[in-house]
Amino acid sequence: MNTDYLKKCAAKLLTEKQMSEAFLNNMFLALSGGLQDAYTYNVRDHVFSNAQTGNVVLMSQHIISGDMRSALRYLVPLVSFVLGVYISEEIHLHFKDARKLHWRQSILLLEIIILTLVGFLPEERNMLATVLVSFACAMQVQSFRKVGGYSYASTMCIGNLRSGTTALTMYFEEHKPEQLRQFLYYFGIIFFFAIGAGVGGVMSLHFGITTIWGSSAMLLVSFLLMFLERLR
Repeated sequence: MNTDYLKKCAAKLLTEKQMSEAFLNNMFLALSGGLQDAYTYNVRDHVFSNAQTGNVVLMSQHIISGDMRSALRYLVPLVSFVLGVYISEEIHLHFKDARKLHWRQSILLLEIIILTLVGFLPEERNMLATVLVSFACAMQVQSFRKVGGYSYASTMCIGNLRSGTTALTMYFEEHKPEQLRQFLYYFGIIFFFAIGAGVGGVMSLHFGITTIWGSSAMLLVSFLLMFLERLR
């Protein structure tokens, strides 16, 4: 492999203002986010870990029909998601000045541990598994909110789809390169989220409950990439 090309790639990574905002880093976060949703839907009782809008729709449907037991299956992940956002922000506030480990890396490490443990939970513990994945997902989406300087979400698509389409529309009107770049960032993230979801769906058929370890592996790559900031 061309060593000069590798050096250029490494130099590009090291010039990022923050590795947490680098597209390469967030590509792995998006892959992980897509896999998480496919995993809980296909393996853990058809509950979404990331797409809480879907859980709200299904929960409300069961409440209206009087099936409170089924509604609870969607309510608990919602509560867990809220708790994940809260804990993530608490970690940020208390450890934002930490020197040994960046607070976002602490979030990733905690998320990796949680998702790895989920892979050991039997099907009889599907509710607990979904709660833990939703909690981990919330920490991720709260902690990593920008890619290339643009606000985005690594675990869901609707906001990225809206922002990316808006940027493309403005590019057709004003022809500014920055607007095209913004469009490519957003749709690039959507693309890798979709890849993660597709891979997660296929893996679920072959590996069942341990499929979530693929998500842990993606987050581990992101965790390691963030050490590059220390090399500047």
